[in-house]
Amino acid sequence: MTISQHITSFAGLPVTEFQPGVVDRLDAAGTSRAGVAWRIETDYEDSVEVFTSTLDRLLDVVGGEHVHALVIGQWGSAYDTAPPLDRLIAVRDRLPNLRALFVGEMTYEECEISWINHGEIAPLLGAFPGLEVLWIRGADGLRLSPVRHRRLRELGIESGGLPAEVVRGIADSSFPALTNLELWLGVREYGGDVGIDDLTPILGGAELPALRRLALRNAEIADLVAEALSAAPVVARLQELDLSLGIISDRGAEALLLGQPLTHLRRLNLSHHFISADLGERLAAELPGVDVDLSDEQEADDPTDRYVSVAE
Repeated sequence: MTISQHITSFAGLPVTEFQPGVVDRLDAAGTSRAGVAWRIETDYEDSVEVFTSTLDRLLDVVGGEHVHALVIGQWGSAYDTAPPLDRLIAVRDRLPNLRALFVGEMTYEECEISWINHGEIAPLLGAFPGLEVLWIRGADGLRLSPVRHRRLRELGIESGGLPAEVVRGIADSSFPALTNLELWLGVREYGGDVGIDDLTPILGGAELPALRRLALRNAEIADLVAEALSAAPVVARLQELDLSLGIISDRGAEALLLGQPLTHLRRLNLSHHFISADLGERLAAELPGVDVDLSDEQEADDPTDRYVSVAE
């Protein structure tokens, strides 16, 4: 699987690209400027100044108070330049109602997911205490120093390889309102060096009292993650557990079946998997009230031939 299309909705709002005339068309149709997620992007060869100019035009034309959700695509040379979050932070007073932000929403043709550069994101969270949704695509150079954020309820990081340092930053942070955490762990070849010890504080759930959905997706270590989840305290309070896009096999499925009860879950997503038909039938039979997704079954006689959905 590759990411070949842009998202069409974000934070419950339709995504609308900021371009000439779009505000007039929205106004003429009676559509609220605050009722869409605004998308801005520049060409991959453009400078940071072009991105800044685009951001300023958005705030001038739309009105920063109307921007509740913002999707940032290409900011220029994303393959070797981190997003200019300092420019976004500099205009935070003009974005008093920003509640949802997606940084790096690019297709593989614009920049391969494992090439998208990032930097430290803790200052961003500090600058926007009202932010409720934060999604990031790409993890090359991504860092998160420990931070406390009272309003964030959804955090997602899509990557072909997530650095352990980022997971430890999340584990050392405090997100008391977080209900949805999605991490694409990826593969070691592209920087995904997360181990179970790095995930242990998250699986304990002490700093995530509101968590209801945990997604540890696209994982090369999916079987190890499943084994850890089989006794993880956080699972008891979840409504959805998502281990999709990775290489979970019979080993991981067996661990889930033999571990703590999962019958309280509404959904167990194991799509893109290497689980045998027999174990798949056992999962469905032993979790009769759970929506168990075993779609996109993969085959590999040799375990070394298993692959995650998204790497490069």
